[in-house]
Amino acid sequence: MRRFLLLYATQRGQAKAIAEEICEKADAHGFSADLHCISESDKYDLRTEAAPLVVVVSTTGNGDPPDTARKFVKAIQDKTLPGDLLAHLRLELVVEPWINGLWAALEKHFASRRGNEMNSAVAMASNPSRRTEPVTPEVSHIDSQVGLLRLDDSGRRDSEVSEQNVVNRGPSSVWIADFESSLTQSAPPLSQASLNIPASPPEYLQVDLQEALGQEESHAPVTSVDPVFHVPVSKAVQLTTNDAVKTTLLIELDISKTDFSYQPGDAFSVICPNSDSEVERLLQRLQLADRREHRVFLKIKADTKKKGAALPQHVPEGRSLQFLFTWCLEIRAVPKKAFLRALAEHSSDGAERRRLQELCSRQGTADYNRLIRDARACLLDLLLAFPSCQPPLGLLLEHLPKLQPRPYSCASSSLSHPGKLHFIFNIVEFSSHTTAEVRRGVCTGWLATLVEPILQPNARADGEKAPAPKIYIAPRTANSFHLPGEPSAPVIMVGPGTGIAPFIGFLQHREKLQEHHPAGHFGATWLFFGCRHKDRDYLFRDELRHFLKCGILTHLKVSCSREAPAGEEEEAPAKYVQDSIQRHGQQVARALLQERGYVYVCGDAKNMAKDVNDTLVDIISKEVGGGKLEAMKMLATLKEEKRYLQDIW
Repeated sequence: MRRFLLLYATQRGQAKAIAEEICEKADAHGFSADLHCISESDKYDLRTEAAPLVVVVSTTGNGDPPDTARKFVKAIQDKTLPGDLLAHLRLELVVEPWINGLWAALEKHFASRRGNEMNSAVAMASNPSRRTEPVTPEVSHIDSQVGLLRLDDSGRRDSEVSEQNVVNRGPSSVWIADFESSLTQSAPPLSQASLNIPASPPEYLQVDLQEALGQEESHAPVTSVDPVFHVPVSKAVQLTTNDAVKTTLLIELDISKTDFSYQPGDAFSVICPNSDSEVERLLQRLQLADRREHRVFLKIKADTKKKGAALPQHVPEGRSLQFLFTWCLEIRAVPKKAFLRALAEHSSDGAERRRLQELCSRQGTADYNRLIRDARACLLDLLLAFPSCQPPLGLLLEHLPKLQPRPYSCASSSLSHPGKLHFIFNIVEFSSHTTAEVRRGVCTGWLATLVEPILQPNARADGEKAPAPKIYIAPRTANSFHLPGEPSAPVIMVGPGTGIAPFIGFLQHREKLQEHHPAGHFGATWLFFGCRHKDRDYLFRDELRHFLKCGILTHLKVSCSREAPAGEEEEAPAKYVQDSIQRHGQQVARALLQERGYVYVCGDAKNMAKDVNDTLVDIISKEVGGGKLEAMKMLATLKEEKRYLQDIW
């Protein structure tokens, strides 16, 4: 078998899943993939590696490497290494064509090597005194030696990979009127097509459920994050009115009895459980409710065909089924196509099995994207929609990813609020795919329910103080989303909605610094904030007006996406933050380019951050009188200098 080294670095498991998918498919293409996490540096050596190298890696936060890649990144940033070591790597965003092209690239590499070996053999035969030199691994484009797959910050990939495994529909049915497909029913032409579906992933976990026998179980979450702090909620406030489109809460944590520390701009993780009611419904549907307290023990099946099968690290041994579904498994995760393929194998009804095969097929990609991925369908949705599907517990433990801690930006300064930590969030709400109920986000819904008894202004009317609930939090690795080291540099902050969180911390911090250094020179501060309605969801209105009045905030520009001007002569307010930036483009561009200012963007990555970036390109282009390409290069330089920073999701 032609061997290649396959490394992955992952934050939430997506890059690992893609790497494992490549590994599984390698055999069918005549290759042997040597798969390792990039952090397992004792299992590979790039300095002596002569085989092709393929790296699958996601990014997190402000384009930072995932935690498992930090050691590797630090190593390759060694300034004694050649400057062009990774100069020819391409980053790709679309997975399916990338993987399809990978096999051709590897074929080309090995064909080239065979040719070189034959030439070397002829040369050696004609010149026996010739000696071979040690081979230095070369880092280059995928067409020759190395391929690198990069995911976007959310770990999301644009498409899934299908295998040449054809399923025929059987006798054609009568053509019926065109209608839109649903989760459980397809429409022509998909319903009448032959399908290319992924190969069924080999099952590899054997589950042993043992009675608890009266053993007490700890309810503290098991997590790989370290350190973890158990802290009380000292205050909870609703920042929006009841008729706002989204409900925004502020939570204050008491960290005074811990050694947790933070800077404005830092983020931290909240370790949250799944919804009790969803866990209960899932156990009922799986017919496991009567064994919820049974302890779970796993081992690898002796006859499994899965290469490199390993026990999932996020499933601790000897914990109850209830605990695993509550604290360890992401039961809300959108099922990947390989999971759908496996579920199809355990569906006894032919029509249901066919529909699951359609959803995981190449031909059903549009239905998968619309009905599974975009609709945020989860395992429970599928099990309720396909009642004949009876998957074994081991299969679920193989495919359900780790329940991830949720990151939140610090919305306070420890100088202004010693011993306290503030953060804000919108309560995420969306319609369930299979029921009429409105679902809440895993973490935001849990937090909202947890703080309801102490929530202001709706706290208990009887005057009796409710006990303070506690949550588990963990610091996140250091980032560069901090105030400039030089306080005289202008600061431009862009944060619509809850994106304002780190900037409240910035301004609180700056206020205390100016109090302590009244003679100091502090640069101008701009805040571009956005809301829907000023009277419903203008977050921190009073605090921002205070900062403006005191001179802590030099310019406050508020855009309102759903408000019209009050009178005919009044100028319409900017609709979005990018519109407001455009209105003040000359001042913003000069602050960045001539005064060496810093620009910070926090909030939605999909739309807002992209639109703000395009606006910055436009205003810089106008300021320097050059084309957009030159402006894009200047923005790239600002990013390299850590003067254009993003905290986006």
